[in-house]
Amino acid sequence: MRVTGYRSHGVSAAVALVNAVTAGGDDSPGALRRILRDNDFFWREFEDADAGEFRRWGRVLRPFFDAARLEDATALLNRLMLEIPLHPHLSDHEPHGLHMHYAPPSSRLPDRFRATTLMNLAELVVEHGLGRTGVCAAGGCDRVYADTSRAGRRRFCSEACANRTNVAAFRARHRT
Repeated sequence: MRVTGYRSHGVSAAVALVNAVTAGGDDSPGALRRILRDNDFFWREFEDADAGEFRRWGRVLRPFFDAARLEDATALLNRLMLEIPLHPHLSDHEPHGLHMHYAPPSSRLPDRFRATTLMNLAELVVEHGLGRTGVCAAGGCDRVYADTSRAGRRRFCSEACANRTNVAAFRARHRT
Protein backbone atom coordinates (compact mmCIF):
# COMPACT_ATOMS: atom_id res chain seq x y z
CA MET A 1 0.00 0.00 0.00
CA ARG A 2 1.36 3.38 -0.98
CA VAL A 3 1.11 6.00 1.74
CA THR A 4 0.00 9.50 0.83
CA GLY A 5 -0.96 12.45 2.99
CA TYR A 6 1.86 14.31 4.72
CA ARG A 7 4.47 12.52 2.60
CA SER A 8 2.95 13.85 -0.59
CA HIS A 9 4.76 16.03 -3.04
CA GLY A 10 2.00 18.61 -2.71
CA VAL A 11 3.04 19.43 0.86
CA SER A 12 6.71 19.70 -0.11
CA ALA A 13 5.80 21.86 -3.09
CA ALA A 14 3.70 24.15 -0.88
CA VAL A 15 6.62 24.57 1.55
CA ALA A 16 9.07 25.29 -1.26
CA LEU A 17 6.73 27.80 -2.87
CA VAL A 18 5.96 29.65 0.36
CA ASN A 19 9.67 29.88 1.15
CA ALA A 20 10.51 31.07 -2.36
CA VAL A 21 7.84 33.76 -2.31
CA THR A 22 7.70 34.95 1.31
CA ALA A 23 11.06 34.17 2.92
CA GLY A 24 13.57 35.79 0.62
CA GLY A 25 13.94 32.80 -1.68
CA ASP A 26 14.18 32.76 -5.45
CA ASP A 27 10.75 33.20 -7.00
CA SER A 28 11.95 33.67 -10.57
CA PRO A 29 10.17 31.68 -13.29
CA GLY A 30 13.12 29.30 -13.48
CA ALA A 31 13.06 28.67 -9.72
CA LEU A 32 9.29 28.11 -9.77
CA ARG A 33 9.73 25.64 -12.62
CA ARG A 34 12.34 23.78 -10.50
CA ILE A 35 9.90 23.58 -7.57
CA LEU A 36 7.38 21.94 -9.89
CA ARG A 37 9.96 19.57 -11.36
CA ASP A 38 11.42 18.62 -7.96
CA ASN A 39 7.92 17.77 -6.68
CA ASP A 40 6.76 15.73 -9.68
CA PHE A 41 4.34 18.26 -11.15
CA PHE A 42 4.07 18.64 -14.94
CA TRP A 43 6.71 21.37 -14.93
CA ARG A 44 7.03 21.44 -18.72
CA GLU A 45 3.56 23.01 -18.79
CA PHE A 46 4.78 25.97 -16.73
CA GLU A 47 4.84 29.21 -18.69
CA ASP A 48 6.64 32.31 -17.47
CA ALA A 49 3.28 34.12 -17.56
CA ASP A 50 2.07 31.70 -14.81
CA ALA A 51 4.69 32.95 -12.33
CA GLY A 52 2.39 35.64 -10.89
CA GLU A 53 -0.31 33.10 -10.10
CA PHE A 54 2.19 30.87 -8.32
CA ARG A 55 3.61 33.79 -6.34
CA ARG A 56 0.11 34.84 -5.25
CA TRP A 57 -0.64 31.27 -4.13
CA GLY A 58 2.55 31.19 -2.06
CA ARG A 59 1.43 34.35 -0.25
CA VAL A 60 -2.07 32.89 0.27
CA LEU A 61 -0.63 29.73 1.86
CA ARG A 62 1.82 31.51 4.20
CA PRO A 63 -0.79 32.09 6.96
CA PHE A 64 -1.39 28.34 7.14
CA PHE A 65 2.22 27.80 8.26
CA ASP A 66 2.08 30.85 10.56
CA ALA A 67 -1.09 29.60 12.28
CA ALA A 68 -0.64 28.91 15.98
CA ARG A 69 -4.14 27.53 16.45
CA LEU A 70 -5.72 24.61 14.63
CA GLU A 71 -8.94 26.61 14.32
CA ASP A 72 -7.14 29.34 12.34
CA ALA A 73 -5.47 26.85 10.00
CA THR A 74 -8.68 24.93 9.34
CA ALA A 75 -10.65 28.13 8.78
CA LEU A 76 -8.13 29.20 6.13
CA LEU A 77 -8.14 25.80 4.43
CA ASN A 78 -11.95 25.61 4.50
CA ARG A 79 -12.24 29.08 2.97
CA LEU A 80 -9.77 28.16 0.23
CA MET A 81 -11.58 24.88 -0.50
CA LEU A 82 -14.68 26.95 -1.26
CA GLU A 83 -12.74 29.31 -3.54
CA ILE A 84 -10.55 26.86 -5.49
CA PRO A 85 -12.26 24.76 -8.18
CA LEU A 86 -12.09 21.17 -6.92
CA HIS A 87 -13.12 18.10 -8.86
CA PRO A 88 -11.50 15.03 -7.25
CA HIS A 89 -10.99 12.12 -9.60
CA LEU A 90 -8.74 9.11 -10.10
CA SER A 91 -5.87 9.38 -12.56
CA ASP A 92 -3.45 6.73 -13.77
CA HIS A 93 -0.24 8.00 -15.38
CA GLU A 94 3.49 7.60 -15.01
CA PRO A 95 5.40 7.91 -12.79
CA HIS A 96 2.68 7.75 -10.11
CA GLY A 97 0.30 5.01 -11.15
CA LEU A 98 -3.25 5.25 -9.85
CA HIS A 99 -3.70 8.30 -7.62
CA MET A 100 -5.98 11.24 -6.91
CA HIS A 101 -6.15 14.48 -8.83
CA TYR A 102 -8.11 17.31 -7.26
CA ALA A 103 -8.64 19.87 -10.03
CA PRO A 104 -10.91 19.43 -13.04
CA PRO A 105 -9.06 17.46 -15.76
CA SER A 106 -9.09 20.41 -18.15
CA SER A 107 -7.51 22.79 -15.63
CA ARG A 108 -4.36 24.75 -16.27
CA LEU A 109 -1.22 23.95 -14.29
CA PRO A 110 -1.63 26.78 -11.73
CA ASP A 111 -5.15 25.56 -10.91
CA ARG A 112 -4.01 21.94 -10.59
CA PHE A 113 -1.14 23.05 -8.36
CA ARG A 114 -3.46 25.07 -6.10
CA ALA A 115 -5.94 22.21 -5.77
CA THR A 116 -3.25 19.61 -5.05
CA THR A 117 -1.33 21.64 -2.49
CA LEU A 118 -4.56 22.69 -0.79
CA MET A 119 -5.90 19.15 -0.50
CA ASN A 120 -2.55 17.73 0.62
CA LEU A 121 -2.24 20.37 3.34
CA ALA A 122 -5.79 19.54 4.42
CA GLU A 123 -4.85 15.83 4.59
CA LEU A 124 -1.81 16.74 6.67
CA VAL A 125 -3.96 18.65 9.17
CA VAL A 126 -6.50 15.83 9.39
CA GLU A 127 -3.75 13.29 9.98
CA HIS A 128 -1.44 15.27 12.29
CA GLY A 129 -2.96 18.59 13.31
CA LEU A 130 -0.49 21.48 13.25
CA GLY A 131 2.29 19.57 14.98
CA ARG A 132 4.17 18.94 11.75
CA THR A 133 4.16 22.43 10.26
CA GLY A 134 5.38 25.83 11.27
CA VAL A 135 7.96 28.55 10.97
CA CYS A 136 11.61 27.73 11.59
CA ALA A 137 12.62 28.01 15.25
CA ALA A 138 16.06 29.41 14.38
CA GLY A 139 16.53 33.03 15.32
CA GLY A 140 16.28 35.31 12.32
CA CYS A 141 14.84 32.65 10.00
CA ASP A 142 11.30 32.99 8.71
CA ARG A 143 11.22 29.98 6.39
CA VAL A 144 8.44 27.41 6.86
CA TYR A 145 8.65 23.64 7.14
CA ALA A 146 6.50 20.52 7.05
CA ASP A 147 7.84 17.52 8.94
CA THR A 148 7.65 14.24 7.04
CA SER A 149 9.77 12.25 9.48
CA ARG A 150 8.43 9.34 11.45
CA ALA A 151 9.09 11.07 14.78
CA GLY A 152 7.44 14.35 13.81
CA ARG A 153 9.63 16.53 16.04
CA ARG A 154 11.05 18.92 13.48
CA ARG A 155 11.25 22.61 14.44
CA PHE A 156 13.61 23.95 11.79
CA CYS A 157 13.40 24.55 8.05
CA SER A 158 16.74 22.88 7.39
CA GLU A 159 19.60 21.04 9.04
CA ALA A 160 21.69 24.19 8.63
CA CYS A 161 19.31 26.17 10.86
CA ALA A 162 19.08 23.31 13.37
CA ASN A 163 22.87 22.97 13.53
CA ARG A 164 23.43 26.74 13.84
CA THR A 165 20.92 26.92 16.71
CA ASN A 166 22.35 23.88 18.49
CA VAL A 167 25.93 25.14 18.17
CA ALA A 168 24.92 28.55 19.54
CA ALA A 169 23.15 26.89 22.49
CA PHE A 170 26.19 24.66 23.13
CA ARG A 171 28.54 27.65 23.12
CA ALA A 172 26.23 29.62 25.41
CA ARG A 173 26.14 26.75 27.92
CA HIS A 174 29.93 26.48 27.95
CA ARG A 175 30.43 30.22 28.44
CA THR A 176 28.50 30.16 31.71
